[in-house]
Amino acid sequence: MRRALPRLAALLAPAALILLLTAVPVWAAAPGPPPAVNDLATVINNLRYWVMSIIGGVATLFLCLGGFRYLMAGGDPSEIERAKTAFKSAAIGYALALLAPVILTILNSILVR
Repeated sequence: MRRALPRLAALLAPAALILLLTAVPVWAAAPGPPPAVNDLATVINNLRYWVMSIIGGVATLFLCLGGFRYLMAGGDPSEIERAKTAFKSAAIGYALALLAPVILTILNSILVR
């Protein structure tokens, strides 16, 4: 494990450097009145995007965690099982992220008539 950390740092350092060098500043929009929320359908549609992005981000985190555990397992069966569990959690998360629009569309059709 101790020998693997310098290799991991050597892999991540160029990626971090590229991200820092290619970063572009984001300018804030001109101040004005807050956007108006028109109806329940708009709120549910906005909620759909928030839910999908949060679940997708957490699933990606679990996918990376599982990959890291699998790479660092070194043949240890218990660590490999923990990595497989993280992969399964990531798959469930991605499935929920794909089903979130369907669930919220059903909710929208029930609530807005």
